[in-house]
Amino acid sequence: MKESTIQTRTISMSVLDEGKGPLVLLCHGFPETKYAWGHQIGALANAGYRAVAPDMRGYGKTEAPKRVDQYTVFHAVGDLVALLDALEEDRAVIVGHDWGATIAWQAALLRPDRFRAVVALSVPMMGLPPVPPSKIFPHNDEALFYTLYFQDPEGAEAEFSQDVSLTLRKLIYAASGEAGPRKAGDATPNPFGMVQRSTGLLATLPDPIQPPDWLPKEDFERLVTAFKASGFTGGLNYYRNLDRNWELQQANAGQLVNVPALFMTGERDTGLSIPGMDQIIASMPHLVPHLRGSHVLPAAGHWLQQERPSEVSELTINFLKQLSEE
Repeated sequence: MKESTIQTRTISMSVLDEGKGPLVLLCHGFPETKYAWGHQIGALANAGYRAVAPDMRGYGKTEAPKRVDQYTVFHAVGDLVALLDALEEDRAVIVGHDWGATIAWQAALLRPDRFRAVVALSVPMMGLPPVPPSKIFPHNDEALFYTLYFQDPEGAEAEFSQDVSLTLRKLIYAASGEAGPRKAGDATPNPFGMVQRSTGLLATLPDPIQPPDWLPKEDFERLVTAFKASGFTGGLNYYRNLDRNWELQQANAGQLVNVPALFMTGERDTGLSIPGMDQIIASMPHLVPHLRGSHVLPAAGHWLQQERPSEVSELTINFLKQLSEE
């Protein structure tokens, strides 16, 4: 895979770029980098597409603005539009996982002229809640929801930076299919659930000693090296703009995603333990009228494109082929 740095009009972005043909833009989530799409980049290139995976704003070798308020979904979508222009591409199919899925949905919503279809992994399209997200997330004297824990640099950054390898090892394993089933009320340790104020996020998570079999040692070490260099601040800043996103998205309240779409998640994804998530996924066609499929991959966890690379690539390529036949 060819790695290069592209100076767009908004930001300097590090990208992987492989293949020739219609453009497919691949957006990673937290805590990942562009290399999370390694399996799909090769599969897409072999199938006749140009696959481009950037390190998102604040991650890896891409530029990391200093101000917290520069990490809204609107900044991220702007980066991707600017990237298309720098690549001299008019349109792309956008594929996203985790935070990348949230950004992909918003890109398709805001700029259907540039993003002709969307594939989202793990995070469904959701409507705007009636109040800012911070008013919804649970908290009490003993614990608080992880998105609230992520607001304080003295909490998340300080904890995660003490031992980057341990942090990533625990987060990846605990959110993977190997950690166990995910249902509302399940006692399986969830890195993206409630966090004890007294101990932090990592203390209750099991340490697998080594990453899962689907994540080769060299890939894991590359991820550790990336976060040792960049730190976790950029990735956590996305969470610190949840309320700001809600405020800015009022201009788009009620708007639908009117491009073809595909959704997939893992049967053991941590997000499924959030109360009401099943209903949110089931009701997605109301927000995404051109949804072509909603797939649940058996025994897979949150890191779907790495845990089930063949299935994700096959579903994505079949979806792309359908688009080309229309």
